[in-house]
This record gives sequence, structure tokens and C-alpha cells, in this order.
Amino acid sequence: MKTYATSCSRRALLKRLGSVGALAVAGTASAPALGAAQAPPASVPTRPARGSRRQIEQAVMAAPLIDTHEHLIEESDRLQGAAHPRVVCDDWALLFSHYLNSDLLTSGMPTEAMQRFLSADVDPLEKWALLKPWWQAVKNTGYARAVRIAIRELYGVDELTDATVGRVQEGYEKLRRPGFYRRVLNDLANIESCQVNCLTGEAFKESAMPTLLMQDISIVGMFAGPNFRQYAPKAGIEVRSLADWHRVIRWWFDHYAQYAVAVKSQNAYSRDIDYERVAAEQAEPVFNKVLQGEPVSLEERKRLEDHLFWEAVDQATTHHLPVKLHTGFYAGQNSMPLERLARNPGSATDLCRRSPDTRFVFMHIGYPYYEEMIAVAKQWTNAHVDMCWSWIINPIAAKDFLKKFVVTAPANKVLPFGADYIPVEPVLGHAVMARRGVAQALSELVAEGWLSLSDALELVDPILHGNARRLFDLEAKTRTLAKAPWARG
Repeated sequence: MKTYATSCSRRALLKRLGSVGALAVAGTASAPALGAAQAPPASVPTRPARGSRRQIEQAVMAAPLIDTHEHLIEESDRLQGAAHPRVVCDDWALLFSHYLNSDLLTSGMPTEAMQRFLSADVDPLEKWALLKPWWQAVKNTGYARAVRIAIRELYGVDELTDATVGRVQEGYEKLRRPGFYRRVLNDLANIESCQVNCLTGEAFKESAMPTLLMQDISIVGMFAGPNFRQYAPKAGIEVRSLADWHRVIRWWFDHYAQYAVAVKSQNAYSRDIDYERVAAEQAEPVFNKVLQGEPVSLEERKRLEDHLFWEAVDQATTHHLPVKLHTGFYAGQNSMPLERLARNPGSATDLCRRSPDTRFVFMHIGYPYYEEMIAVAKQWTNAHVDMCWSWIINPIAAKDFLKKFVVTAPANKVLPFGADYIPVEPVLGHAVMARRGVAQALSELVAEGWLSLSDALELVDPILHGNARRLFDLEAKTRTLAKAPWARG
């Protein structure tokens, strides 16, 4: 039985990931041989040298990774256990509570069984019996793969069975101690920093670990609703007019833009991202209705949201913060209108046109419409695409997206990884999958003759961390955050 110490050696982990079978990459395909007397043009990659795949794997596995999207709660909150509202249960089932629970429910697992599985009141050792009937159906999805890798690397358990569930729970309890965030993120996953979109209500979270858990400003409540209760009190502004609400928005940027890495909106769960520029005079009558609690039509609500969206985005642009927007697939189950998702890429181009000085980051590759998102990044200078979440939605599609992106759009416009989790443990599994996918994409491009080995190796550092460092100005942000008044570690 592997001990915790041995399973938690990042060097050993990287060695295992580079071993035979760890990466399913293409091997030896090449272009047809040329005649003996005919040398290939200098611009055409020649047949890859033996061992090129191994060199790419080693470079990808060793490079630091920037994580551009998480929903991690504070470690101190996590250590409260189930007393915290975001910790549904403080046992091994917590790893299944985000995303994988949706695969289980769509496989047919009864809601009542899921509720008991994630209950803090059920003995952890009894939970395997609830999961077991559905495990075979979901265990090979990307959501499950990230969790299985995490269980293997953190707890030393290769497969969930009647005999191993106790070891999984034992490993969970042993790991979940002060300092385990840095253990998982820095030591094991080799993640340099994470960018967190806080889900606990604050527009900006004053993290106790600000240089590790860097924060976005959440702008969705600034324009969707808007959320007077969450945003106005801390600003100390009584909202009686649209002008007052503009002041609230500006307050958040004036106080936190220097500490934030970006702004984020997930409003695409409710509507298309087709935000038009609407003048204040047109939006104010609707705002007044909302302020008074009066009903508004869908057309009126869109008018107000569109106006306030640009109020927040213009503030972000003034403060040199990139704007992250959800596109594509929805979390959850039985709720996604696919026809709305199909409109995201076209609407993204309109946003880029309407605000050429804003750096937009379109998240989740717009899955399943990722070909269109490559076209957006190729055409628009201010468009970037973030692969966050995509490796566990569909790891093969994510690999294919990166292959196509590299030979289509400028390589400095892609961000390869964001695990997008609330619990920290599956971040490790997702990071392993992302590294595998990046290595596989580059290796296949070399094997197929689209890149030379040197071209592929030159892309590793920019893709894994260089693009994010530049786009989010992480060197300067790190210096500023290290001196934040609320920093404790």
C-alpha cells in the first residue's frame, strides 16, 4: 500500500505521468518520403526524431502551470467542514459533489440517492453502496477521470471498490489539514497561482492567500438584477437612482481593481452575450422600475442589463482588467438550451467590435462550438480563448481544439487551463488531464508534420504559463497582492 508521503511527491508524480501508457499520444505518422536526391524545403518540418514525444511530454510535465479559473473557497472555510454552506459533506464524497454529480444524475441515479450520498449525516463508509450501481456508467467521463486521478495521487487508491473505500476516506482525512491547498496546488500539481471567481456573494474576495488564490471582480451582480443587497452596502452608497448605481460600480473598481486579475461574468447561463450599447437615458426608466420592485418586460430587462454591462466593462477596461465571459456548456443537468449556446461565438465578435480596447477572454472554448471560437480569436485582436473546464467536459475535443488553434490563430491568445472547481482535490486530477492533452496535441502536430520538434518545444512555456502571465500582468499583481492589507499567508 502506498503511503501518503510517497504519493505526494511531485517529482514521483511527474515521473509516473510520463511513463508508458500515461499519455495516449500519436506516435510515428509522417509525410510520404521524398526522393533520396531531393532535400525537403527548410520551411517544411522533417520527420520527427526518435524520442520527440518524450521530450515534449517531459517539457509539459515540468513547466509551471497558471490556473486561470477556479471557484475555490478559502482553505479556512474548507476546514470548517460541513458547517460551511459550500462544504456539503466533509468526507470523500465531496470530490463527487461538483460536476461529477451531474453525470451521475443524468446516468439515472435517483435524486434521493444523490442527496444521501452527499449528506453530512451518512457514514462515509456506507456511501459506496449508493454510488456503486452507477459508477460503471460514468467512471470514464472527463468529470470522473479528474476525480479518479485525484484519488489515486492523493490517497494511493487506483480503483474504488468495496475493499478500498475505507482507504479513500482515510486518505481524505489525512490530507485535509492546514496547508493542504498549497500541498495540492503548488507541490503536486505544480500550479503557480489560481484565479478565483468567488461564489460566496462578495464581488471581490479578500483572500488570506492572495498570491495563490488571486481573485476576479465578479461583475454579474452589477448588471444582472442588479444585486443591490450584495454590492451597495459595502460601498456605503444609498441607491436612489441609476447615477447612484454607477457610483457603486465605480467604488468596487476604485477599491479593488489594483488587486484583481480580471473581471468575470457567468450571465450566459441566463441569456445570450449579445450586449448592446444602451444610453443611460433609455435604461433609467427601467432601473427605476426595478428599484421600486415593479415588474419589467424581457425587452426592458435586456435594455437595462446591456447598459449596466458596458458600465462595468468600461470600468474594467479603464483599469486594464481583462473581461472573462462564460460561453458554451452549462454546469448542472436538464437545463441547457443549446440553441442559445450556438449564438455565443457570433455575439462574441460583436463585443470585440463594440469595444476594441477591451481584452475579452471567452471561457470554456465555447464547447461544443469550439471551431467558431478559434475563428473569433483568429479574427479579433482583443479576443482570447480560455480552455478552463474543457479538459473534463470533453478531453478529446479539448485536445483537438488546441491542435487546431495552434495552426490557425496566434498562439499567444490561448489559455490552457482552469479546473473550475469548488473542492480543491479534483484540481490536481484536472491539471494532470490538461498536461496530458497539451502534450498530446503538440506531439501529434509534430508526428503529423505540422510542427517541428523545436517549434513544439518553444510553445510549451508560453502556453502553460507565459500567456497568462502577460495577459493578467501577474508579476505586478503578485507584488501588489503580497502587500494587501488582508494577506495572512
